[in-house]
Amino acid sequence: MKVAIIGRGFGSYAMKPAYEALGWEVELVAARNKAAVDAACSGDADLISIHSPPFQHREHVLAAIAGGKHVLCDKPFGINGAEARDMRDAAAKGGVLHFLNYEFRHQPARLKVRELIDAGAIGKLRHIGCASYANYLHGRPHGWLSEADAGGGWIGAYGSHVIDAVRWYNRCEITDCGGVLRIDAPEHADAAGLPVKATAEDAYSVWFALENGATASLDVAFSLPVGLPQRIQFLGTDGLIELVENTALTLYRGGHDPEVFNLAPPSGERVWPAIHGWLDAVGEAIRTGNAITPNFDDGVSAAEVMDQLKAKARRV
Repeated sequence: MKVAIIGRGFGSYAMKPAYEALGWEVELVAARNKAAVDAACSGDADLISIHSPPFQHREHVLAAIAGGKHVLCDKPFGINGAEARDMRDAAAKGGVLHFLNYEFRHQPARLKVRELIDAGAIGKLRHIGCASYANYLHGRPHGWLSEADAGGGWIGAYGSHVIDAVRWYNRCEITDCGGVLRIDAPEHADAAGLPVKATAEDAYSVWFALENGATASLDVAFSLPVGLPQRIQFLGTDGLIELVENTALTLYRGGHDPEVFNLAPPSGERVWPAIHGWLDAVGEAIRTGNAITPNFDDGVSAAEVMDQLKAKARRV
């Protein structure tokens, strides 16, 4: 099968080698080259894989659908819920398969967490707590990630993954949310070395409530001078699970010794196994014509939660 990848950032360094490892023929297209994008969407690709910035998602997704192509889009899904709904509705009307790039659903450790929760290992899931403190934006040049109007900010860049995970583990929707948003690094230098004001959040402490009565919290800072291991904790009525860096998983239950699962891949790479597992499922869906999740419906659900969060959270 052939895939045309739109976007030469994440699309180039992560998605391209993953597709190639699974035997796909790959065409890489610059996101800002409209003629090349249009040619790819009307060409011989079986799938258009969109990894352009969020402010270009709607344009590129609609072009792929107009060309009759199955389409995979990265997150955050457009810049708001309205764009997400437009893309979802167009894909449904066009009759194409659609996929949302929440690849962490296929991370082996996260699959193990879901297996343990579904098996009742910690009783009823009551709360998910996530903390991620990183230096990804520290000293980084100014770009769309720091521009709110372009769909930047770490609610979309990272929070969208957590919102999807919270929905996925609980098998229900988020009904309410709130919290505090911050900009810890107020300026970033542009290509000329001149400071540019950041308008999108790079840190936040937020909460979510779900239909089933469970809750979740997310504490994030991405402009720190140093980073710490990411931790996600799953609290149940009969025990808890802690997942560190998406690899080291520990199950704690009263009256039992902690049970440790080391699910680190042999290479030490934390992300690629998830992408490989996800794209393997995407390829099978295209071969069989069967719709799978996560898809644009999941993208819409997350986008609507992010809209609500941005509207309700306090900015400091």
